[in-house]
Amino acid sequence: MLPKDTITAIVDELAEAEQARSTIALLTARYPEMTIEDSYAVQNEWRRRGIEAGRKPVGRKIGLTSKVMQAATGITEPDYGAIFADMVYENGSVIEHSRFSNVRIEVELAFVLGADLTGPDVTVFDVMAATDYVIPALEILSSRIEMAGRTIVDTISDNAAMGAMVYGGNPVKPHEIDLRWVSALLYRNETIEESGVAAAVLNHPANGVAWLANKLSQHGDSLAAGEIILAGSFTRPMWVEQGDTVLCDYADLGTVTCRFS
Repeated sequence: MLPKDTITAIVDELAEAEQARSTIALLTARYPEMTIEDSYAVQNEWRRRGIEAGRKPVGRKIGLTSKVMQAATGITEPDYGAIFADMVYENGSVIEHSRFSNVRIEVELAFVLGADLTGPDVTVFDVMAATDYVIPALEILSSRIEMAGRTIVDTISDNAAMGAMVYGGNPVKPHEIDLRWVSALLYRNETIEESGVAAAVLNHPANGVAWLANKLSQHGDSLAAGEIILAGSFTRPMWVEQGDTVLCDYADLGTVTCRFS
């Protein structure tokens, strides 16, 4: 494990980068001995400081759950990050582009829990039973660590590149629809850029939530009723620039849209 003062110094750097909308040099290049557990220690300290500063935690995001995302990043295992209330936008929001760095959009389903989920043996059936409803969502990625050569250690330390999320469309009960076959068409400025099907997330998006509950149990944590869980992208990340309008059509589940000012 990295020394505690090194973890603290990394969190300080990331906090400054977030404030300045800038990026820092790769952590793995500077700390080649850094492990995945070290990177979660960085993330947990960043999250703890956020809570201490009055930010309200509302859920978690899961990343790198689909083959398209793993191919896009070169990273072959999932990760997770924290979601605070000030990261959540309603459908149709106008969002300040300069609030983020290296801004990209991902297409996801969000699970809103009606019951707690505690690992280590959570299954897809437990997730379905614990879910109050599922709703379409877009994740806004923001990278505070330089992009080229990133490893999973860099990404986890950077709160799994979580910037914000936008939710919309029609919430559904998890058993009312075959979640594997939820499909989405992602548009930027009226041009279709990406499409995908939710089964790309570990064969069923609820498997992502089960993975998360079990992974959190290794860190002495769990998922609570009322939390929002972004289950992972089933498209590649799409770059967005200032002035872009994004719309994602989820067929029967409706649409999610936002504009970057």
